[in-house]
Amino acid sequence: MKLLQAYIRIDTGVAVLEFNGDVTLGQGAGLLRDTIMRALEQGHKKILVDLEEVSYIDSSGLGELVGCKPLARTQGAEIKLVHLQKRVKGLLQITKLITLFETFDDEYKAVQSFQQPKSI
Repeated sequence: MKLLQAYIRIDTGVAVLEFNGDVTLGQGAGLLRDTIMRALEQGHKKILVDLEEVSYIDSSGLGELVGCKPLARTQGAEIKLVHLQKRVKGLLQITKLITLFETFDDEYKAVQSFQQPKSI
């Protein structure tokens, strides 16, 4: 098991949250939630969660990710996902949670998607 690390950087006005390690019950899932919450507290409205270096996420990690979505919405923020590993993407598809998030394979396209006017 690989201990989770988190980094926040800004790309064209979008807070990119990079995670490296496993998102599992305890430290990993808590760090995922805390990092997203920190970005929200700093006033970021466009949050891109980069899971390129996350090879495993358990149900606790999925729960934290899904739980942050309505919290972000109440603050007028949006969370999108980029660089899902095959295993993580498969888990999101099996659980039907993939439908809750806009997902991207390319960070440039993901960042650009925040700039697009929302269609009603």
